[in-house]
Amino acid sequence: MITYLYAVGRDLERVPDVGSGGVGGGALRLVGEAGLQAVVSDVDREAFEDLDAHREDLAWLASVARAHHGVVEAVGRAHAVAPLALATVYLDDDRVRAVLRESHEAFTAVLDRVDGRDEWGVKAYVRPGAARAAAGERPSSGAAYLRARRDALRAGDAAVADAEREAEAVDAAVSALAVESRRHPPQDRSLTGRTEQMVLNGAYLVDRSAAAEVRALVEERSRTGSIDLELTGPWAPYSFAGGAA
Repeated sequence: MITYLYAVGRDLERVPDVGSGGVGGGALRLVGEAGLQAVVSDVDREAFEDLDAHREDLAWLASVARAHHGVVEAVGRAHAVAPLALATVYLDDDRVRAVLRESHEAFTAVLDRVDGRDEWGVKAYVRPGAARAAAGERPSSGAAYLRARRDALRAGDAAVADAEREAEAVDAAVSALAVESRRHPPQDRSLTGRTEQMVLNGAYLVDRSAAAEVRALVEERSRTGSIDLELTGPWAPYSFAGGAA
């Protein structure tokens, strides 16, 4: 067995109440060092030492992701946490203690930054039908068809450009309410499950006292604007915990 690391916090006195346990149902425990506590469990060594063998096993990956995020969210409900990336494993608890010592400054900086704050996500999509050219007469020839096709592509490009400009304005407005923001690459349609093109995939670190303002802003922009907006959260601050370990 090896040690799976979910998140790091401080002043943690007990493991979170997660009914199903950690990854693979493993019992959760705390490993403390240098004033920090790591939330960990034991996992099967072979499974995590050869992750490449599991990359095509979507059911296994989904199970690990659900358990990982479940633990992080449970800890984060009551404490500031620095969540670790999925499948962060170490040889044993002693190695985890060494990581807490070696990365103490980085973990402390993350915990100071995220304390009292949550991550929110805003995604923007080209509104359905916006990129559809106005219907005209049925083309009477091949040349007419090609012209109609070219006009439709131009209309689609213009609609996407308009949506991108509006998304930039939304990002700026939400960022003004946030402590920090990150722009992730737009997701492919195969991941979003939507036919519309994504033009914004933003993450925002928001004081809990400002959460209502963020909700109201996104609702207003979604109602009055020309793009579809999707607000998600609050989440543990994955996008703002990078570089801690």
